[in-house]
Amino acid sequence: MHFLSGFLLSLPLASLAGHKSRSFGQNHRRAALKARNTTSTYVLEDYYQGQSFLNSSLWTFFDDTDPTAGLVNYQSSSDAQSKGLAYVQDDGTTVLAVDNTTTLTSGQYRDSVRIATTKSYNGGLFIADFYAMPYGCATWPAFWSVGPNWPDQGEIDIIEGVNLNTHNQLTLHSGADCAIESTLSSLVSGNSTIGNLQCASSASSNTGCTYIDNDARSYGQGFNQQGGGVYAMDWNTDAIKMWFFSRDDIPSDITEKSPNPSSWGEPAALFSNSACDIGSHFSEHTLTINTDVCGGWTESAFSSSGCSGTCADTVADPSNFDNARWKINYIATYQS
Repeated sequence: MHFLSGFLLSLPLASLAGHKSRSFGQNHRRAALKARNTTSTYVLEDYYQGQSFLNSSLWTFFDDTDPTAGLVNYQSSSDAQSKGLAYVQDDGTTVLAVDNTTTLTSGQYRDSVRIATTKSYNGGLFIADFYAMPYGCATWPAFWSVGPNWPDQGEIDIIEGVNLNTHNQLTLHSGADCAIESTLSSLVSGNSTIGNLQCASSASSNTGCTYIDNDARSYGQGFNQQGGGVYAMDWNTDAIKMWFFSRDDIPSDITEKSPNPSSWGEPAALFSNSACDIGSHFSEHTLTINTDVCGGWTESAFSSSGCSGTCADTVADPSNFDNARWKINYIATYQS
């Protein structure tokens, strides 16, 4: 999504039918993709919770110009905290919010928050538990990871959507020669559909390769209404897999900090090394959480995703951002 001008266009599956996947036996592929999880034991590496997200040695606050041309002022750590946009509740929940008190004129920028880990990762198992995520017209929230040299070191979008969307979109952005094989659709959850097959991205063509999770609990209002849930990503040189679990369906091995992805069933998204050299395309990623305001995808999909008027006019009214906040329980990283 977010490193440059990332708007994600909805492409009809029929337009993707010409993609020719590599010859690779279906049973062989299934066994190979499951082999890693069957034999791996994961050890907790980092556990971010509560004040961790406000600790400058662990997470940095991005306060530069928005790379995706949004109507947003990303705040420094001190400004975000003094304005009540970044804080920890008494129960330990970390809140990252968009300003919902200041009345603006159309076209003015609204204050928001974008944070990223100081540590970079070259793979692992990443588990994020959110109680709530931002949603509403003019919002573009995301939980993602990205390398320092975009797109050649890649971007992985674990949570992303805009406006009043009711489904999550899971995306990879990469350099050349990286794709999803259309045959992988049989190896993912029945809730998921493949969107674009080509992961290669650039400033002028930034769709990436996508899965759409059609579970209404996976994003936005539907996510918040059932108390949120957990997103998990298993990233290794064989594949990148992502899962979503609603609050009532979180596996016990996750809550017990002994995750076993081989027991979780089919993922919501699967990107295999059979059509993309994962090891060469994705490296040195920092984890990022942000809420953009307007910007490319938000504005291009404004009316089609249930919003009226203009994005700029919507930004002016602070009441439109009453639901524009992340409520974070924790983010855990594991290595095998």
